[in-house]
Amino acid sequence: MIALVYEGPRRMELRELDVPTISAEDVLIEVAYSGICGSELSGYLGKNSLRQPPLVFGHEFSGRIAALGERAGALRPDLSVGARVTANPLVSCGECRYCAAGLQQLCPSRKLLSASLPGSNATFVAVPARNVYALPERVSLAQGALAEPIACAVRAVDLAAASADTVSLVVGMGPIGIFTVQALRAAGVRRVLVADTNAERLAYARGLGAETINPRETDTVDAVRAMTDGAGVGLAIDAVGAGATRVACSHAVSPGGTVVFVGLHEADSMLPVNHYVRNEIRTVGSFAYGTAHFETALSLLEEGKAGLDAGIATAPLADGAAWYEKLLSDPGAVAKVLLTVSQEAAAE
Repeated sequence: MIALVYEGPRRMELRELDVPTISAEDVLIEVAYSGICGSELSGYLGKNSLRQPPLVFGHEFSGRIAALGERAGALRPDLSVGARVTANPLVSCGECRYCAAGLQQLCPSRKLLSASLPGSNATFVAVPARNVYALPERVSLAQGALAEPIACAVRAVDLAAASADTVSLVVGMGPIGIFTVQALRAAGVRRVLVADTNAERLAYARGLGAETINPRETDTVDAVRAMTDGAGVGLAIDAVGAGATRVACSHAVSPGGTVVFVGLHEADSMLPVNHYVRNEIRTVGSFAYGTAHFETALSLLEEGKAGLDAGIATAPLADGAAWYEKLLSDPGAVAKVLLTVSQEAAAE
């Protein structure tokens, strides 16, 4: 099979690899679309310790089942060869106390496709049958590849515990930020502010009903205060993970409010902890998702409450390396790149 292999910082090469061997409880998926994730951009730069070369990236994907392991059919009688599917790429043990509580993302033995396991930037990918989901009929293969990042947004909103009247701020209008706005809307939150420096993405956010701030034109915290009559927001979600955006969220939230940290751009940041203490600000990290969040993401896709109707670029797997560079330098209006792998994806 053909695979796009990460071979070192800023080095991606097309290689011929063996088709993955599947275990008795695995499913072999012929990949249609494979998305490029922000965490993989840091990996591409050599700044992610979880991603060591040589490695096949890719964990946001869709495709068709090519083969079932000996016991996979019995475990999942709803799956069959040829079925249109996506998969939860976070493989957990299924037995520890975290898995039992539905917190598979905290499983000490968890492994992620594109980090600990070979990913989907290849003709085929192997996944445990329990992680595979048939796509609803009305969800295209391209939209199905977005289930994983939508699940990340669903988890962040779940942790935020916002009410309909919670004025909310989302900083960063990359895919996770956009999907977070959609998840907030789906949860009934009426007023959402967003901040980003990309004019095209701000325009997209306005189409979702959000009020926008461009930090290149005005200070984010000052703008939030002006838009809320000085009160600040009850909830701020950082979908970037830079020191500046984390601090902005910290000061934009009102006393007694909540800050949710989702972005992983920087490993360490200086944060105003005394400010949290004196204002009883609740801070929480949001990492990936549990099984229930992934299933909710699929439901939102099916209901048309989440997904992207613009800002998607599709490109052949062979152009993947060039797109990694473009996303790092000047993504423009592009919010998500889906690499097309199978002929079916190319024709969709």
